[in-house]
Amino acid sequence: MLKAPEIADSTAEERRAFIKAKFPCIADCDMCGLCKVFRGATAERAYDDYITGKRSYMEVSADYKR
Repeated sequence: MLKAPEIADSTAEERRAFIKAKFPCIADCDMCGLCKVFRGATAERAYDDYITGKRSYMEVSADYKR
């Protein structure tokens, strides 16, 4: 799945699965760097607003591009 599922066309579980597949934890923060990008949170926690349908994938992603 290349594109994030739209909130209107997907379930929370589909969005959660997308985030887990897009940002897999490899349990080696020194090699991966996702923990640093998400300021110590897991990707699932960082994208909680997207998963729960409060904000779009792009809106949440913008929070971490700064």
